Amino acid sequence: MPDLITLLPKAELHLHIEGTLEPEMMFSLAARNHVGLPFETVEAVRAAYEFTDLQSFLDIYYRGAAALHTSQDFEDLMWAYLVRAAGDGVCHAEMFFDPQTHTERGIGFQVFMTGFARARERAGRELGITTGLIMCFLRHLGEPAALDTLEAAAPFFDELIGVGLDSSEVGYPPSRFQEVMGRAREAGLHVVAHAGEEGPPEYVWEALDLLGAERIDHGVRSESDPALVSRLAADRIPLTMCPLSNVRLRVFDRIEDHNLKRLMDAGVKVTINSDDPAYFGGYVADNYRAVQQGLGMSDAEMSQLARNSIEASFLDAGMKAQLLGD
Repeated sequence: MPDLITLLPKAELHLHIEGTLEPEMMFSLAARNHVGLPFETVEAVRAAYEFTDLQSFLDIYYRGAAALHTSQDFEDLMWAYLVRAAGDGVCHAEMFFDPQTHTERGIGFQVFMTGFARARERAGRELGITTGLIMCFLRHLGEPAALDTLEAAAPFFDELIGVGLDSSEVGYPPSRFQEVMGRAREAGLHVVAHAGEEGPPEYVWEALDLLGAERIDHGVRSESDPALVSRLAADRIPLTMCPLSNVRLRVFDRIEDHNLKRLMDAGVKVTINSDDPAYFGGYVADNYRAVQQGLGMSDAEMSQLARNSIEASFLDAGMKAQLLGD
């Protein structure tokens, strides 16, 4: 039977579509495309999902993405996620994708954007889910590569709602990406950025003040800077938090240690998301349940978190009011 968490209308705002590649699909696509994998079985893949930090995850993440080759592959990947999300009560999804992960393998925008478009159209028609795409730049590749990617994406700007910044955080501050984010804003795209996951609070300040980020993805390290927490609360800047991801990547040892509730109590607009659910053992409803149980949160607080997710989305005011029942 559906529980309250499943029934709550919610948006997912921090979801890497390549991170929804379940091991079964990884093997299926690898066979379809005659791609070798460094694993013998599905069980061996799952056994490798014992991460010590962000980089240990990224190493496997990029290997898995190598199985994606055709438009059909990308359509299958996104459709599988959207079906799962609909079952979790997601009514709107703003999904990240990493074009450089694919263009570096010789797979062009036309290939993955065609697959994504078909999946999104089908989801709207069959599942009633609205969707948006946020193109992320891989920070470890540097800003010149990000600028090239933004230029290559120009023919598809009408299919994007925004741009983001992800991948290895430490050593790659947001300040290095001011030009590309400025150009994206000039093109009418929203700007978000991963900051304060493993990196310091200073990265969150930079994302806000130098990049013009409208949401901060993760942001858990913000808590150590009281002035930053006050800024986030006063300006109603959303944090797209990913609790199970934070535990699997050793940002927190246990879900009970997570600071989501403390930040929420401080007035920060926090949201719950799944990040890379195939790798971190839980889709969005699993994250809601883990937080409610681990942090002892009330049904009213869970409802507020779901409401936050819709309010923090890039939907227009009319769509937000419709989803919220206002």
